[in-house]
Amino acid sequence: MSTVVEYDFQDLQNIAKTLLDATSSSIICFYGAMGTGKTTLIKIMLKELGVVDQGSSPTFGLVNEYHDKHGNPIAYHFDFYRINALEEALDLGLEEYFARDAFVFLEWPEKIEALLPKGCHKVSLYFVNENTRRIEF
Repeated sequence: MSTVVEYDFQDLQNIAKTLLDATSSSIICFYGAMGTGKTTLIKIMLKELGVVDQGSSPTFGLVNEYHDKHGNPIAYHFDFYRINALEEALDLGLEEYFARDAFVFLEWPEKIEALLPKGCHKVSLYFVNENTRRIEF
């Protein structure tokens, strides 16, 4: 079953909690146009998971690793916006990240669709207006 919610910035923490509770996969793919709030939502989800690192978009490095208070990896955040070929994702060891015991958040997953494992959770974000977005998951 799919969930559709319209929200604004004040609702993001509740949206993040709901999304984390609703997913049956630790691999979550975020679809949406630039500026729909993919990175912002992921930052809040990282906080909800107890990550102690500051969340940011890994646009230039392609992947950021986040840790819990004991230094254990808890999440990986990929941004494939600038990727040009599937081989670039494979060279990063993407398949090895999928096998780790941590959340994997993927922005622009449509760029690597052929590499996505079955059962990953898909989240789509859309503009409603300047202050409101719609999320489907």
